[in-house]
Order: sequence, then C-alpha cells, then structure tokens
Amino acid sequence: MIKIGVHGANGRMGRTILECLEEESNAKANSAFDKNRSDIEIFTQDLNTFFKNSDVVIDFTLNSGTKELLKFAINSPKPLCIGTTGLDDETMVLLKECSLKMPILYATNMSLGVAILNKLAFLASKALRDYDAEIVEMHHKHKKDAPSGTALTLAEFVAKARDLDINKVRVSGRDGDIGERSKDEIAVMSLRGGDIVGKHTAGFYTDGEFIEISHTATSRATFAKGAIKAAIWLSSQKNGLYSINDCLGI
Repeated sequence: MIKIGVHGANGRMGRTILECLEEESNAKANSAFDKNRSDIEIFTQDLNTFFKNSDVVIDFTLNSGTKELLKFAINSPKPLCIGTTGLDDETMVLLKECSLKMPILYATNMSLGVAILNKLAFLASKALRDYDAEIVEMHHKHKKDAPSGTALTLAEFVAKARDLDINKVRVSGRDGDIGERSKDEIAVMSLRGGDIVGKHTAGFYTDGEFIEISHTATSRATFAKGAIKAAIWLSSQKNGLYSINDCLGI
C-alpha cells in the first residue's frame, strides 16, 4: 500500500484527492498538509512529519506553495507529483534542480483526455500548417491564473508542430484597431464564470471550413484520479523529470 501525502489538502483539488483515495485499493492518504489549519485526521503543518509519513507527495497549491515544497524537498528528497499551474521561472528552475535528486512528475493537467487532446492538436496543427490556430479555455470564477496551465501546454503543442516558439507568437487578448491577424500568431483566450470545471478547445480555421477539438471536464475527480494514478506510478521511478505522457505511455 503506497502512502500518499496531499500538499494543499484544504484546496478544492486537495479535498477531491482525499475523497478519491478513500476508494483506491493500491494507495491511501497517509498525511495531509496545508498552510491553513484543518480538522482532517491526518493533517499536519510540519513538513518533516508530512514527508516522513508519505511515500510520494501530490501537490496542488499555488506557485508560492509549490516553491516552498521544492525548497524543503531538495534537502529531503521524496517523489513529487505536481499539478500546480502558474509556476514562475524561478520555481521551474528549482523543480528541474530537484528532479536530479528525486523523481518528479509535473503536469498542468492530469487528465488522460487532455493528454490525448494535446496529441490530436499537435497532429492537426502539423497537417493544417496554413490554418489559423486559436485556443479558448473556460474555467470557474475562482481560478486565479490565466491562461490556464492546460491551455498554455496545449498552445505549446500547437506551436511545436509548426516549429514556432510559443513565447514569440502567443496572443492573449485583442482590443481596438489592431489590424489583421498575423499568419503565425496563436491566440490563447480565457473565459471565467460560474462553476465550470474546465473546457479547452483548439481550433484550426481557414476560408471555407474549420476544425475544433475540445475537451470538457465535468468533475474534478477526473484530475484527482489521474494524479493518484500518476503518483502510484511515480513512486517506483528513478530520479528525473517526467510528464503525464510518460505515466500514460503515450
């Protein structure tokens, strides 16, 4: 039985992961950590205790929370399954440094469906090189980062298929008299409202036709179950930085 520690246990994803672990036969929630106190039986605010009671840690927090987790882990290596989005450059550098000392799986989305969406979008982008590529993501009103990490990853796949640097061609908004759309630009637009769990669409448009490929999440359990599966897989891997595709074998 693999002992899983949930970092960010009071968050929406943290609570969902704890619920899903109750139905898991190969793993159990053995420790829970959050910056805010909780009445969860296995809760602790001591990272030493948290790490000691965990075979692998699942992290869904904010950039600041993930950064603090990595700063602790670099001196106390532990398999880390990280699903936090909106990581800044400093945290990404730290994540890569930590992966030299422990196995880390980093994914902006733990869903099998989204992994397939990325693959399909790559193939479509490559085959439809002259089509205009646009990406739209929708999330609940409480989401703090935009665009979503999932949308940014999707955009990277679309750009890579065309040998483009997403950082040079990405557009995140249009307003006023901006002129015609440039040939290589890839727009990533964000919508926020209500309780939308997540919807991502990659569209490819040309004169006379267009193709749209979408993924819609109807429950956070989709991501929680994916994270648990990834954590179980990661617990037996060698040091290194892994993606959700490595875990799923696609």
